[in-house]
Amino acid sequence: MKRAVSAVLLGLLASHSALAADVCYDVKAELSPTDSLQIVVWVETADGQYIDTLYMTAKTGFYGLGNRPGRMDFNSGPIPNPAAGVDDMWPYGRRLGVFPVWAHRHNLTWPEVVFQDGAENNLSHSQGICSQEVTGAYCRPVSSDNDPQCWPGNRDKTIWDTGTCATTVYTDKGKLDITRMSLYPPRADLMRTGVDSSDVEMYSTLNTFDAITHATPKAGDEVSIPWSIPPNPTTGNYVMWVEVSKAFDFNDFYSAAKYPGPQVSYKECGLPYRGQPSVVYSVPFSLAPDVSVSTAVDYAGFGDVNGETGTLHAPDETITSDTPGSGALRLQLVSADGQLFRLRVTSVPVLDYAQPGAPTRLRVRDVRPTAAELDFVESGDDGDVGVASRYDIRVMANQDITEDNFDSAFPVLATVTPVGPGEPAEVSVSGLLPETEYSIGVRAYDDCRNPSPLVVTRLTTADREVGTVDACFIATAAYGSAMAGDVAALRSFRDSALASSALGELAIETYYTFGPAMAGVIGESDVLRATARAAIAPLVQRIRRR
Repeated sequence: MKRAVSAVLLGLLASHSALAADVCYDVKAELSPTDSLQIVVWVETADGQYIDTLYMTAKTGFYGLGNRPGRMDFNSGPIPNPAAGVDDMWPYGRRLGVFPVWAHRHNLTWPEVVFQDGAENNLSHSQGICSQEVTGAYCRPVSSDNDPQCWPGNRDKTIWDTGTCATTVYTDKGKLDITRMSLYPPRADLMRTGVDSSDVEMYSTLNTFDAITHATPKAGDEVSIPWSIPPNPTTGNYVMWVEVSKAFDFNDFYSAAKYPGPQVSYKECGLPYRGQPSVVYSVPFSLAPDVSVSTAVDYAGFGDVNGETGTLHAPDETITSDTPGSGALRLQLVSADGQLFRLRVTSVPVLDYAQPGAPTRLRVRDVRPTAAELDFVESGDDGDVGVASRYDIRVMANQDITEDNFDSAFPVLATVTPVGPGEPAEVSVSGLLPETEYSIGVRAYDDCRNPSPLVVTRLTTADREVGTVDACFIATAAYGSAMAGDVAALRSFRDSALASSALGELAIETYYTFGPAMAGVIGESDVLRATARAAIAPLVQRIRRR
């Protein structure tokens, strides 16, 4: 098993700046969040050179919150509601202020994702360019009070309060702009359908953060974030950075009145979301012969509310410092081992004796049209001894996962917290397509980044559910534009005449549910699988780097 290395032994092994191959560091950041946060964790050298990103919450790292079609200041919503499980289901608008400090330091760029029709100011788009939101990360734009301009009937208030979309949602997944670049990756959860741009096939390939993306932790969770250090690391001093953002975190200096939503079509949908900007915590640590433990209680500064620069502004009175969960107190104060901290970083030199053992008894317990439940028995950190550092679970459609293609398969965002050899672990896999064959692979990793042998199982999802037809968020699918003259007349008739009677309400609901299908909506037509990553890897590298 891995054991702590004595300072004397490590000093002999590390006579040069690079360590011997059998020596590694167990480096981890520890924090406890409050609710509804977006979090990114990264490492820099002591002189400010970006090294690596360790951790990112799923909405930004996997579902592309920072690089989606639509203008940055589009409204958002529903407002985060931890009790109802509501967390930013708005599908449009690139959120450039989510991690501005990190974004301007990582030295990577991606093509900006824009609407296929180029209408960046408009929430209304033709059904012919909108495909289903299979994963459930995003709902359609909704209003908080059933405003008929946003959507007729009594659906919106329920969606806003419960976070449960009433019907299947269709959105425009956008395309890659040929000139404009973004500091955030695009979505990695999509498989292209017939109405999507061919660019969608490249989104997951361009997104390099799927392996370190995690579901948003709940308030009070004890989050331990390991740094998978590359082999032969350079000894010396480093800094661990954590940037935390939260939508709708208002105070007197950052309010909806000061940062309103734009005056565009469907402005009644959602609410202004730009409250206090991201806050940043930092802790210095060392890769050295001795154990290094460093902590931070206070935040180091804050980012730009609109993400225009990567400036780390010094703490000041504009950031709330007396309300748990808001501003400077987005990370909780933790008491452990006689220390108080909001961020703690521990670096322990260790020797590694063996690779982790393979998980066993991987099986499928339940299969539905778009999801499945699996379980397996945990392995050990060194063979069948010790606790593994983490488990990597990936899924691939219509072909088998192998050692060669495992890293290119879609990651499963369900988090499995290692307990120990022989312990049962459960996994929920969502975002699958109906009537599709899948291969699911699981492997363990130890603290020195060594993988276990791969274990694989297969499943076929159930038949699609009947009656899941919905409009791409438009009252104007047949026209393709919210500004068409005929549409204005129809909207007026809808609001004044149809919406005033029970039969009218029924007619409206019937149109929005079945009208697009009758007009020839493609919906879930033949699904085109993403092209192999390896084939376009050279192109990807050129695009990603400045």
